[in-house]
Amino acid sequence: MFKLRWKILQRLFAPLILLPMSVFPLRTRLSAGTPIETAPYLIVLGVAQDGGLPQAGCQKNCCREAWKNSKLRRCVSCLAIVDPATSERWIIDATPDFKTQLRTLDEIAPISSSSGLAGILLTHGHIGHYTGLMHFGREAIGAREVPVYVMPRMKDFLNRNGPWDQLARLKNIVLVPMQKDTAIALNHRIQVTPFLVPHRDEYTETIGYRIAGPRQSVVFIPDIDKWEKWERRIEEVVASADVAYIDGTFYADGEIPGRNMAEIPHPFIVETMQRLASLSLAEKNKVRFIHLNHTNPAWRRDSEAARAIKKAGFRLAQEGEKIEL
Repeated sequence: MFKLRWKILQRLFAPLILLPMSVFPLRTRLSAGTPIETAPYLIVLGVAQDGGLPQAGCQKNCCREAWKNSKLRRCVSCLAIVDPATSERWIIDATPDFKTQLRTLDEIAPISSSSGLAGILLTHGHIGHYTGLMHFGREAIGAREVPVYVMPRMKDFLNRNGPWDQLARLKNIVLVPMQKDTAIALNHRIQVTPFLVPHRDEYTETIGYRIAGPRQSVVFIPDIDKWEKWERRIEEVVASADVAYIDGTFYADGEIPGRNMAEIPHPFIVETMQRLASLSLAEKNKVRFIHLNHTNPAWRRDSEAARAIKKAGFRLAQEGEKIEL
């Protein structure tokens, strides 16, 4: 009787036993004494322009509903890099929403340490991209030697101006210098490469990042004046990565009545879509517009702007979306 049952079980489970290991995801494979291996990933913690959504003082239609409904609110443009295998986390740009974004990251990828961060990588010296550093000071976290990766002018700016110089002097943060087009190994699996982009560089240079992991790479360009001013071709930058988060601050000209938009130059989404119109659908799908101003009509998913972006094959960045690296 026992032999009969064993033969029946063998017939039932033989197909599974014969399946190659490649059928099962890497993160589910285990050998004796070996921890589960998981891929590093990038997660979007914010998608709005420096002032967020809703923006301070705005009572117009673009912000009115977001004041009433917290589910419509969005944090300032920010990405996080997580390596579950080493319990390391990095944030790209310390925004005015840093407190909320760090909490979100704690819920997604919790680890235990003073600030819970292996480092901060800054893009430039506009208020939406570095002022969150204030939370590392003695009035808040009271952090100890958190690495902050900076370009030369950004390093000089932070060292010469308060209250940021105090953070460095008290060793709440440690400024780690970067050079353009020079890769930095965050760990043995993840590299970041800063590259210069033309922007309103009143205080510091402006950079984008290429983030590369074992499997995929991501480009992050939250701010740039116009693609035509850049020495590189955005088409080639998109082709070089698996995903490209790029400046989508404004949808079209005239979006801010009464203000000269040439004073706050960004490539309009309609301009970017027109420039990239000849790309294949697969290449267009890589592009995800980020850093949207509160006036941008694409915030409303039922708007003509949002429908046009989707129809053209492009995407809008979403808070909480993950990209495996």
